[in-house]
Amino acid sequence: MKIVGITGGIGSGKSTIAAYFNSEFDIPVYYADAEAKALMNTESLKKAITGLLGDEAYQKGQLDRKYVASKVFNDDQLLEQLNGIVHPAVATHFKSWCKAQNAPYVLKEAAILFENGTADALDAIILITAPKQLRIDRVLKRDQTTPEDIEKRINKQWDDAKKIPLADFVIENIDLENSKKKAGEIHLQLLRDRVNT
Repeated sequence: MKIVGITGGIGSGKSTIAAYFNSEFDIPVYYADAEAKALMNTESLKKAITGLLGDEAYQKGQLDRKYVASKVFNDDQLLEQLNGIVHPAVATHFKSWCKAQNAPYVLKEAAILFENGTADALDAIILITAPKQLRIDRVLKRDQTTPEDIEKRINKQWDDAKKIPLADFVIENIDLENSKKKAGEIHLQLLRDRVNT
């Protein structure tokens, strides 16, 4: 079974496109960022995270995402250490999830596939792009945040110009109907590639 990454910067709409692959073509999707958040609330990771960030990292037994973000987004070394705790746990969880799937391919949806080096282990990568201002507008509608905070997060991720040459497929997600059409073409190509390998 092929493992296909689907990635894109914050506000690009990668989750929306991934959900379309699932609803339209019945392709299982592993939402790596959501699974990471869930795993960070498990006992096995809580101990390591509080050891790194202090007891304030959890409120009423749940990860305090605002507190954690305030600590790691301004400290690259701390962010790297946190990723060193979380990424191996996600990788293990993903492997067992894959074993339970029965499909021609699965999608692994994650914001930083290229940045964290996990792209190399995938069979193909779909990159979702969108103009910066559109991305900021989408995130402002979705999250309680500020344009400045979104800019900070965008600047932590690789620029699309750096990612496009590394991707197998690119969907410029401005108009959703056009993006869905492109997703359909990619789906057919992935099925053809599977037959030919």
